[in-house]
Amino acid sequence: MTTTHYQEGDERQTGNEPTSPVTETIDFHHPFTPYDVQVQFMQTAYDVLEKGDGQVGILESPTGTGKSLSLICAALTWLRNHKRSQYEATFSTVADAMQGEPDWMIETALRRKREELTRKWEEREAQLEKMRQRERAMEERGRGAKRQRVGDSDAGSGLRGKGTREVDEEAEFLIHDWDEAGGVGDEDDPLSQLSRETRDLLEKVGLGFAKKPGLDEEGVVEDEIKIYYTSRTHSQLTQFIAELRRPAFPPSIPSALVSPDQTGKGDDKPDTEIVKQIPLSSRQKLCINPSVSRLGSLSAINDRCTELQQSKSNQKCSFMPNADNLKQTHQFRDTALATLPDIEDMHRIGKQLQVCPYYASRTAIPGAEVITLPYPLLLQKSAREALGIKLEGNVVIIDEAHNIMDAVANVYAAEIRLSELRRARQMLGVYVRRFGKKLKGENRVMVAQVGKVVESLSEWLDGTLKAKGEQGIADTNTLLKSRGADQINLYKLIRYIQESKLAYKVESYVSHTEEQDQSAPQNKTSSSSSPVLHTLVSFLTALTNLSNEGRIFHERLPSTPGTPPDIKLSYLLLSPTHAFSSIALSARAVILAGGTMSPFEDYKDHLFPTLPPAKITTLSCGHVIPASNLCVWTLASTRPTAGPTGSAVANPADAFEFSFQRRSDRAMVRQLGLAILNMCAVVPDGVVVFFPSYGYLDEVVTIWQSPDPDSTRAGEATKTTIWARLGAKKTVFRESKGGSSDEVLQSYSQTILSPPTPAEGTSARGALLLSVVGGKMSEGINFSDRLGRCVVIVGLPYPNINSPEWKARIEYIEATALGRGPIDGGQAAARAKQAARDFYENACMRAVNQSIGRAIRHRGDYAAIVLVDRRFATERIRGKLPAWIRGGMVEGSEGRGLQGLMGALSGFFRGKREGAT
Repeated sequence: MTTTHYQEGDERQTGNEPTSPVTETIDFHHPFTPYDVQVQFMQTAYDVLEKGDGQVGILESPTGTGKSLSLICAALTWLRNHKRSQYEATFSTVADAMQGEPDWMIETALRRKREELTRKWEEREAQLEKMRQRERAMEERGRGAKRQRVGDSDAGSGLRGKGTREVDEEAEFLIHDWDEAGGVGDEDDPLSQLSRETRDLLEKVGLGFAKKPGLDEEGVVEDEIKIYYTSRTHSQLTQFIAELRRPAFPPSIPSALVSPDQTGKGDDKPDTEIVKQIPLSSRQKLCINPSVSRLGSLSAINDRCTELQQSKSNQKCSFMPNADNLKQTHQFRDTALATLPDIEDMHRIGKQLQVCPYYASRTAIPGAEVITLPYPLLLQKSAREALGIKLEGNVVIIDEAHNIMDAVANVYAAEIRLSELRRARQMLGVYVRRFGKKLKGENRVMVAQVGKVVESLSEWLDGTLKAKGEQGIADTNTLLKSRGADQINLYKLIRYIQESKLAYKVESYVSHTEEQDQSAPQNKTSSSSSPVLHTLVSFLTALTNLSNEGRIFHERLPSTPGTPPDIKLSYLLLSPTHAFSSIALSARAVILAGGTMSPFEDYKDHLFPTLPPAKITTLSCGHVIPASNLCVWTLASTRPTAGPTGSAVANPADAFEFSFQRRSDRAMVRQLGLAILNMCAVVPDGVVVFFPSYGYLDEVVTIWQSPDPDSTRAGEATKTTIWARLGAKKTVFRESKGGSSDEVLQSYSQTILSPPTPAEGTSARGALLLSVVGGKMSEGINFSDRLGRCVVIVGLPYPNINSPEWKARIEYIEATALGRGPIDGGQAAARAKQAARDFYENACMRAVNQSIGRAIRHRGDYAAIVLVDRRFATERIRGKLPAWIRGGMVEGSEGRGLQGLMGALSGFFRGKREGAT
């Protein structure tokens, strides 16, 4: 099997021209006839999975090229081929073990092995087919008859035990006895805090972590190799599952072993097998117990759920898998494996069967082929352990991976405000006044330690708030210096808060008392909706992280009228290397896929720094659109230049350079406005302009709204503002930092797609949307067809390198680069500085590429992309654009000025109008 691969930067990769024919011997079972770039993408992904042994694929395929479907077809084709090869390997193993035995004995053993494997597969498929038929029958009947709720005595609350009663404050809110030795069970078992009874029941239904893989009484197959697919949001995962339902794949067992009529459909052997997929999520998404789910916050739901399982709890959750609902739990598992459900389906199935989807979904993990889950559940090791996810030998696919490094940092980020610490101190005071005398032994000591930590952090923040300075890096050695808090074992304290459910009990009790206090309604809004003690635990956990990979920052917060000034501490993970290493080192293969992955270097250097180049495959696919559907232009200056790179400008004042030093030049900002005004005159429908930041967008709009100094008559000043002239060409919309992006986007879309009114005539043609790179409109928004006929990028959105966060990042990267490379004096220091500069620049270019990707969303789409800044003409910056953008770049555009741009845009859109007639 030979495949032509194009690597990032390969001169043969032209972006939008048809790719070279790909020699392809694998049927990927794509539901449509795939384009060349899709075959290329699928073949590359397949090769990465086939090689295994820690292989990594970094794959870029532009939005609109069917990336998700290509991932599915490549991964599932490989998985089914791999399973069939494993079946064959099983027979070879049996034959090898019986070498020297008579042929008839070997044949008998092989026949029995075939019959055993075939029987297991056929029984499982038949059981799943029954579940599918049951689901179809329920759909035909509507929703069907509701099942009787388990635990009828307290159906409304989802609790078994006592019925309606007055709140017993001691039973409900008093901390149970705790001691360090007995407070924790098996640290490797996330279910160790549950009662012995509950743990035994969970193991019985397949949820215990001590359960050995194998075939249980209900026909679950052995824990086989799996594909863990993760994306940023649940909506993206739902879209992926919808795509997963499109293709059909052959059985995972060799066709020679499949008996005819095993599904009752006739004499023909089945030629397909449904994909077995399970979505995993948090309790917040899956809990069906109304008394728990109504708590709102994830931390409160988690604590209340686990508390209901503890042996000392007076009440039990009626939906928890147990001996009474064992049949429903197995039915949940089989229904989920049979129907390709999404998260909403899992919640619905759980409600129908009256069994907890969060816990019951784990019974389906051994039999699943694909497991979908959001970023936080995969990226955090503790979350993986809590869900029973084991990556060893399995495949990990991370979609929308352009922001994976930020996602890792966000998973481990934590912050706490002075106002929250004051609230925590007040809540602890209320709790101790009520229960302080009843706290015994370790409980009394540990609650006092929590109070000391809160006081110490509060005093540090209070002192910093009174000092000058808006932000900076905090010395972790001084945060807990007062009140003797630096002598406290934070690891033990965190463990105590988590195991005793202190945060939940304190916040629940305070919420209870405030609800009873009708004379203080203002307190009711700040109760359980603000889980400040849970926030404290997250921050303390961050404090115990490795010191060299994270920093603590302080920042003064903007004050609002009527509220005291506030300040916050925040933890930032400077490098994702250590946090991601448990995934990279465990999985058989890891694929990072996205529409805008360029530039690739950061993923190699900061996610897989120790992997040899031979284990990393990169691919930047072209687009499925024809070359004539894309016009990319670098507008380096208003007038034509002498130089080929846009650097040799006859008059430097004519150059567009939105650097920090020049971006406030009012004359240049006005020239930008006039350039956009000219574009609006020839571009039909929607024009989207991306600015480096919200602050700069506000500055630009202010200049555009001011009178034009070239206006000679005061009476015309308002009419001649650039802002007014833009509004005369197109309806102008503007993204604001605190505004509703949905409302702006809806109005923008309606203006473009609605036919003009008689009063408007043809004067208002489409709309202009002013947005921000990295803002709400730059990711996840679809500006397809008429909504995005032209995308304009203004400047390079470099982060603020003088901010404490970026200073710390740069220092960390330089130090890390020095530690990895050979020690050769000045050259090593130069390499370290270049590594930091590349990381800084790559962060900027990833944001640019993501904004560019909002346009051209399918094969028939077309658009112009205008890059307004002379720096876009440099080879270093241009080389970090996606291959399909580089392929659509108009040669020499950077030297032809605004006049050349207008000619190109006029010709581009005129050709589209003529082609449509």
